[in-house]
Amino acid sequence: MPARPTQTPGKTAKSQRTRAAILKAAQELFAEQGYERATVRDIAARAAIDPAMVIRYFGSKEGLFAQATAFDLQLPDLAGIPTDEIGATLVAHFIDIWEGSRSNGSLISLLRAAASNDDAANAIRTIFGGQVVPMLARVVPPMELPMRAGLVATQIMGLAVTRYILKVPPVVAMDRATLVRLLGPTMQRYIVDKL
Repeated sequence: MPARPTQTPGKTAKSQRTRAAILKAAQELFAEQGYERATVRDIAARAAIDPAMVIRYFGSKEGLFAQATAFDLQLPDLAGIPTDEIGATLVAHFIDIWEGSRSNGSLISLLRAAASNDDAANAIRTIFGGQVVPMLARVVPPMELPMRAGLVATQIMGLAVTRYILKVPPVVAMDRATLVRLLGPTMQRYIVDKL
């Protein structure tokens, strides 16, 4: 049996660059236009490739969206944070995700699309269930975890929708420190305090 040809390093590097260019273009367009309006053709044009390459690498627009909006929240270990600082720490962490150096718009794009697209809504639930719930499980009693996790979601997503999607002027005008100071106690109550 003849040996299978191995992929040359040049081809692998080019393939990785192409994939990265598609993902970057998709993240930008999904953030700018939302899931429904961003087309495979537009994404391909921004990445300077043929639209067929998008399908080759990601299978479909839905597959590309799932990859472009996959996000590691890099959540803090709440068990290692002083109990009275948990709420403020979590609010500050999410503001840093949306506005800090790690922000590329993909999480906001995903949240925006979730209002009208089942795939996007499922992606939000997957991120929340796979990352936020386990983080909370380290400090929340198991019987209270579903209720407290749901309340945390209202605060996290509510802030994101009002500040970054609807752009409600008073919420947009608040600086990071003010948001942490005002929302930290609410988050604290949802996670730690008696309900």
